Parts: sequence; structure tokens; C-alpha cells
Amino acid sequence: MTRSAPDDADPLDRLIAIMARLRDPADGCAWDLEQTFASIAPYTVEEAYEVADAIERGDLGELKDELGDLLLQVVFHARMAEEQRAFAFNDVAQAICDKMIRRHPHVFGDAGHRDSAEQIRAWEVIKAQERAARAKQASVLDGVSIGLPGLSRAVKLTNRAARVGFDWPDTAQVLDKVHEELAELEAEVAAGDQDKAGEELGDLLFVLANLARKLDVDPEAAIRGANAKFTRRFSFIEAALSANGRRPDQSDLAEMDGLWDAAKAAERAG
Repeated sequence: MTRSAPDDADPLDRLIAIMARLRDPADGCAWDLEQTFASIAPYTVEEAYEVADAIERGDLGELKDELGDLLLQVVFHARMAEEQRAFAFNDVAQAICDKMIRRHPHVFGDAGHRDSAEQIRAWEVIKAQERAARAKQASVLDGVSIGLPGLSRAVKLTNRAARVGFDWPDTAQVLDKVHEELAELEAEVAAGDQDKAGEELGDLLFVLANLARKLDVDPEAAIRGANAKFTRRFSFIEAALSANGRRPDQSDLAEMDGLWDAAKAAERAG
């Protein structure tokens, strides 16, 4: 039996011991024992989003809890890897320590950077060298995780391509491309071709992500803002209808559209 660390142990050591106990084949938790890297991965992504949500809301108490949940995910993956004798949590920590020192020669070495922009350029050079060391014929696009949200990955892919000159020179040309892709989408929708419409919609979203990059806007943050705005305004509609003893399904589009406009006006008024 794997025993958990005592209550007065270092909190990180205690967390690692708790996870080992949960994964104990003899008398651990059945659910935890059934998990694999693949089954836990969606939870890892979800916890990262919940961290971002707490930051966006400025809730530091919630942020503390969500960072703990995210740390648990790291410990969970490391424990499963240790069971396969691949690596353990300490190896994960050592790897990131080595990487941070290697990527900050201006702090831990003799390199000097005049400003943050120069530091970022140097950082990208170092990362490119690391990618080249891992592959014989590394692509410029190698290392951009396929697990990223689609818009974030599109930004990273186009940013990589832009570094070697494959980029629109200005925002106006990206906007022209947006109009072009929208026209192609409209044509496929009119033709009733669902598959091609889906493909054209993907092309449009990709160009919009590229536009966000050119505008120095995080598209994921932008869509989160739009989602929050929609939620806020629809809640206004629900509250207005509820004041009259009704629900949205007891209203109609015209009335709700008017309430939507009222919600917009209320926001503009402050």
C-alpha cells in the first residue's frame, strides 16, 4: 500500500504522495486508476481555461484554487509516467528549470538584451535551435501544438510563417482576404453544399485569426469577450421578461430583439 504524506509535509510532496495513493493498484481510487494520459488530457485543458477565466474576472481567491487544480493535472500526468518508468515529477521540474535557464542567457549567462522586443527575438532563435536539435528536417511550423484551440493555433502558425516572410504586408490586404473568403462562403451556402460551406467557413476563421494577429489582438480573448457580452445581454432579456412573469420561450423574436437593443443602449449609457 502507498501511504500519503503526513499533514505537516511540504505541500507539493504531500500532493505527489496523495496522487500515488490514489493510483495504488491495491486500494487506490477506481476512477483514478482507470485514467490514462488521453482520458485526463481534456481535464487538463479545461483546468487551464478555468485559470484563464479566474484571471479575466480578477478573482484571486478563485485563481488560487484553479492553479491548484491545474497543478494536480501536472502531478497526475507525472504519476502515470512514473508508473511506466518514463519520468517522474522531479524530472518535469528539472526539465523546465533547465529550459528557463537556457532561454534566459541575459539573466543566467553573459548575453545582453536592450529591451523586451530583442529578448523575444532571441527567445525565438533559441526555441528554433531546440526544435532543430529534435528533428533532422524541422519545419518552421514544427512545435505548434495541435491541441491548441483552433484560433490560437492559427495565430501561432501564421506568426511562424510571417517570420520567414510569408505574410501580408499590411492589415488592408488581410481585410481584402476576409471579404474574399466571405464571398466564397456565401456562394457555397447559396449552392447548398454543406461540406464546401464548412471548408470555406474554416478558411474565413483562419483569415480572421490572421487579422487578429496583425491587429495584435488575442482572438481567444476577443471571442471570450463576445461570449460574455452575449451572456450579459441575453440575461437582460431574461430579466425583463421575468419581470412580466414570462420566459424567453413565451416571447417572440421581435420582442427579444427590441430588448436586446435596450440592453445595448443600457450598456452605452453606463
